[in-house]
Amino acid sequence: MASPAPFSRYEFMIAWRYLRARRAEGGVSVMTWISLIGIALGVMALIATLAVRAGFRAEFVDTILGANAHSTVYMAPTSFTNDLTGEVYTQSGVIEDYDALTARIAALPGVTRANAVVKGQVMATAGDSSNVAEVFGVTEADLAAMPRIVDPETSAGDLADFGNGVAIGSGIARELNLGIGDRIRLISPDGAKTPSGTTPRVNAYEVTYIFSAGRYDIDRTRIYMPLAEAQSYFNREGVADEIEVFVSDPERVGDWTPALMQAAGDRSLVWTWQDASGSFLSALDMEDDVMFVILSVLVLIASMNITSGLIMLVKNKGRDIGILRTMGLTEGAVLRVFFLCGAFTGVIGTIAGVLLGVALALNVDNIMAALNALTGGGAWQPEVRGIYRLPAELRAWDIFRAVALSLALSFIVTIFPARRAARMNPVEALRYE
Repeated sequence: MASPAPFSRYEFMIAWRYLRARRAEGGVSVMTWISLIGIALGVMALIATLAVRAGFRAEFVDTILGANAHSTVYMAPTSFTNDLTGEVYTQSGVIEDYDALTARIAALPGVTRANAVVKGQVMATAGDSSNVAEVFGVTEADLAAMPRIVDPETSAGDLADFGNGVAIGSGIARELNLGIGDRIRLISPDGAKTPSGTTPRVNAYEVTYIFSAGRYDIDRTRIYMPLAEAQSYFNREGVADEIEVFVSDPERVGDWTPALMQAAGDRSLVWTWQDASGSFLSALDMEDDVMFVILSVLVLIASMNITSGLIMLVKNKGRDIGILRTMGLTEGAVLRVFFLCGAFTGVIGTIAGVLLGVALALNVDNIMAALNALTGGGAWQPEVRGIYRLPAELRAWDIFRAVALSLALSFIVTIFPARRAARMNPVEALRYE
């Protein structure tokens, strides 16, 4: 007579019956529930943490790419000496032929668009309030191409009126108490040049557009001004400070750096968004790995409870094991029965943890909003975090590795007590029965 195949139906039936301990074996039942709840909570914490970390990185990158260039091309200032007079001359880093350079860069494969920019630092004032701001001189078409700036849900005003004034961040508008149609006064130290020196330049502009880029530091410091006006205001007539470049794959923006430098010439320098934020993103990636390891230890600790529960179960079921062995069950069959007891706990706990983790990740923003309301805004501080909310992004890979880790640990810790049960001598088990 052929032996039953491994993991036959009767093995599942016996294992499931052992898990439903009788009242007299309440200790086993309690350990099973502790193991199950511990694994569920560990998997839930792992999935929710990974989702929040992924969402935080995605939101951070999106706010960067939604309001900033992927790469910036600018010219390095150079100095040279007149051989006849010995005088040293400095060539500024402005871009004189910016239209031609913008066209050459925009024609490169993989470059989606490029535009010239004039930049400068100013003091922004309104009434008795003031704030330091950074002015970006761009055309209306270039401003309209920035998704985070022109989002109708977070902006106010009409972008068509941009040529008649300036666009300011919501943080500046809030700190200076400005609205659409109000006037903001900008003070630049690099003003008109006179025989007695350079005098500050003070101009007042109408606020025609208020935006929210999703980044606290951008919203409270950035002002957009029409390019022609910015050239006049910062003494940049006919020149630009840099060329902003946008590519098809921002995550691989470094691949375009050699082509950009070749198109721009010998004095050109390239600064990418990854150069500006690379250290922060690297820190996030490192924290992801550290958090995964730490939470994996929590799942391991919860899984170890399966071992304790199975050892107690094997001890309580010694008589049953002896009877099953005398009835013809092999060591392998007994091992599989008790392995299934632990595996059931791990699988059920993992499924519950996945459901709880997904539910927590999908509602983490609402939970943080409720905590923020209860704490008076202290649970999430955008001036510290840089973004306005706690996002979460569920990724299939994160769920898969959390499930794989939980099941692997649950199965591994089950092997030792299952082998102990399989190697139990039936004669010794039934001697005192």
